[in-house]
Amino acid sequence: MKRIIIAIDGYSSCGKSTLAKGLAKSLHYAYLDSGAMYRAVTLYFLDNQVDYNDPAAVLEALRHIEIHFERIEGQNRTFLNGRDVEHDIREMRVSDHVSPVSAISVVRRAMVEQQQSMGRRRGIVADGRDIGTVVFPDAELKIFLTADVDVRTSRRHLELAAKGIDAEWDEIKRNLSERDRIDSSRADSPLRKADDAVVIDNTLLSEDQQLEKALALAKSKMDQTPG
Repeated sequence: MKRIIIAIDGYSSCGKSTLAKGLAKSLHYAYLDSGAMYRAVTLYFLDNQVDYNDPAAVLEALRHIEIHFERIEGQNRTFLNGRDVEHDIREMRVSDHVSPVSAISVVRRAMVEQQQSMGRRRGIVADGRDIGTVVFPDAELKIFLTADVDVRTSRRHLELAAKGIDAEWDEIKRNLSERDRIDSSRADSPLRKADDAVVIDNTLLSEDQQLEKALALAKSKMDQTPG
């Protein structure tokens, strides 16, 4: 079976990363966490007092940002300028700023360039908000995830609690709704379903059921793709 690119897009806390990691592990593919890249940029801006409304400051800051991923003890870890920031980028202070940072055109162009470079060898699973429409428009399989906002809020609350991050349920729901609004309405690479994407509503699906559906789609595409 030929190695393909699998692009997973969807709303905040729909389980994109969970599905992408599961697919990558099952297929022995590389995993590209685009959302973590934008979170790492946001973290750098916050920690270095970069005014992301100042185009010149943003351009200068991007020159000093290097992001890569490492798999450590079975977990995908995000590194910013050589430092493991996987825990830091999941904090609410980053969540509150990541959508406006992600909407900045020069930031998106810089990250897309890095992402496309990672995907040239195929055999990759990538998740985000513009993966199937902008980053990998030629991906053989595109999946668009969606779920009820209250279900997404509960999932995010549990995820943060498991990482020792305390956040109020209402605050999380407000953050998710605001991120959905910003991501869907931004001028540069807005969140939208690619015309050829398969929609999976996982409101009532377990992680295993979701993965089973996606694996069936992936293997079908791999069988159909010329070698």
